Amino acid sequence: MNKQFKTILLFGPPGVGKGTQGKILGSMPNMFHLATGDMFRNLDKNSEIGRECTTYSSQGKLVPDELTIKLWHQHMNKLMETEKYNPDIDLLVLDGLPRSSKQVMLTKDFLCIKKILYLSCNNMEEMIKRMQKRAIEENRVDDADEQIIRKRFDVYENESRPVLEMFDSSLISKIDALKTPDEVSKSILKVIF
Repeated sequence: MNKQFKTILLFGPPGVGKGTQGKILGSMPNMFHLATGDMFRNLDKNSEIGRECTTYSSQGKLVPDELTIKLWHQHMNKLMETEKYNPDIDLLVLDGLPRSSKQVMLTKDFLCIKKILYLSCNNMEEMIKRMQKRAIEENRVDDADEQIIRKRFDVYENESRPVLEMFDSSLISKIDALKTPDEVSKSILKVIF
């Protein structure tokens, strides 16, 4: 993949509303939302790669960087081949990548990051409630177990949040995610338009 994708990153802890905001942005003309979590959840769980990914996600762990990037490349190629995504005209709204310093290095040649929307929420208990509610509404087994959720927060704090420090601070806009989804959307739109 030699192409550079014009990209907005959605960044923040689990349950903060990245998927909700990504879907809203993805519904706008010339914006394409890709949630890597959805990419993993839609994998064939019986395939070799599906079983390998499920081993990590069922324990609240991140899928290894090389495997994640390999899957992401395959997925992007399929989206372009089927003309669902056109990198020449669409702005990629990326949710869930990069999540580690290694992923930043593995993606730096093909992601041209225009803005990082850092959805922030200092109330972990509220995020746990959101995730458990989402588990019921969307049948997401990975969001049902509080112990796994807390493990995901630990992984985020230790492995993902430090990724922000690898980017120029002028790219990062902090958004209060405890507001209503509409209020969060308005804050995001002010930042990117």
